[in-house]
Amino acid sequence: MADYNYKIHSFGCKVNTYDASLLGKNLNGKREQDKDVEVHVINSCAVTAKASQESVKLARRIKKNHPKSKVVITGCAAQVDHKNLSTSREVDLIVANSHKSELNDKIQSLLKGEKLDKLYRSNIFKKEDLEAGAGLEEGRTRVFLKVQDGCDSFCSYCVIPFARGKSRSLGVEHLSEQVNKFYSDGIREVVLTGIHLGDYRDAELGLEDLVEALLLKTKMPRIKISSLEPQELTPRLLEIYQDDRMGKHFHISLQSACDQILESMKRQYRVKDIETCLQQIQNKFEAYVGMDVIVGFPGETQAQFDETFQRLNSLPWTKAHVFPFSPRPQTKAYRMEHQLDRSEILQRSKIIRGLATARLQSESKKQIGKTHYVLPLKSHLGLSKNGWQVRTKQELNLESHQEKVKIEALSNLSSTQMTLLGSLIL
Repeated sequence: MADYNYKIHSFGCKVNTYDASLLGKNLNGKREQDKDVEVHVINSCAVTAKASQESVKLARRIKKNHPKSKVVITGCAAQVDHKNLSTSREVDLIVANSHKSELNDKIQSLLKGEKLDKLYRSNIFKKEDLEAGAGLEEGRTRVFLKVQDGCDSFCSYCVIPFARGKSRSLGVEHLSEQVNKFYSDGIREVVLTGIHLGDYRDAELGLEDLVEALLLKTKMPRIKISSLEPQELTPRLLEIYQDDRMGKHFHISLQSACDQILESMKRQYRVKDIETCLQQIQNKFEAYVGMDVIVGFPGETQAQFDETFQRLNSLPWTKAHVFPFSPRPQTKAYRMEHQLDRSEILQRSKIIRGLATARLQSESKKQIGKTHYVLPLKSHLGLSKNGWQVRTKQELNLESHQEKVKIEALSNLSSTQMTLLGSLIL
């Protein structure tokens, strides 16, 4: 097979980050960042309509600036929004998740000028395999490891099952071997990722068994779990988190703090589960707690929105990612009555984002004066004008020089980024 220069553009979640790394491992040729790129691969996201549109916008920019290059779209939008993508003149090839393993062969054919269909897509629910063996970015000390893919929940607002297929998982022994290989390659933090991690299964083994095995069978000094639903933070999992090697970082897929909306969303937990989850984390750990919140779900009254706001305001957490409701074809919520005006959805989103910004600011200020052991994100660090990027166990961004730092100040305060400035502790 002929080599070619390529660049990968990845949107969306940590699972897509893993998938992009795997693509880089499987594609023939050299990964480039300059203007002389033959193939631009867009690993798309479809969690919202806006996310899908971002891939088309990027394709247009690429073709405008590099008209001779080829643009290939893969990922979730290629699976569920293929009709819209197919009409774009700037897109040369669409390879959906169902055919992702064939991507390199299709690109080779495209570059040779062979006759190809523009779209390669089939029933994602027939996909049985779960791509394993993601490549590593050179010099990185942290890696995302996909242990599960797909989802069987079919929440009323969510298109992802139609993009990813049914739930399926990699085996505990395979993942233990993979983490040991990562360690020998210089990785010092593994983040376990999946579309629905609570659905992880290896025969009779569940997520708790997987984490216990990784702690027992590997030397990895830091292990994190990317996302859980409130009821999935079980007493056994909380006990496992007592281990010093477990990163005290929690991301809770919350979506709403109103029982009626949670029921309409077809979520499997209620407000009491949210309250129990967040209070238990606060009682046991000094932890970073992120969450997702959907605002403006069909039928959400002002009183129900106010209930979510007040409850969020009273509960302990660190940062919230706020998503204005996005009606997605194929989902039940798309067909629901009482769809809110877009202006009202955006106004409510602005209010929750204001709460999230204030909360992140107050929680970050509590870190000033504290000392943390940190993990540099790159193993070969070169000092830049912004210092070195590292991670504390609480997952707040930090700029410093070594592995033990004292936090002294804040900068770049916004709803999307909080930077802590630190000094070396000798």
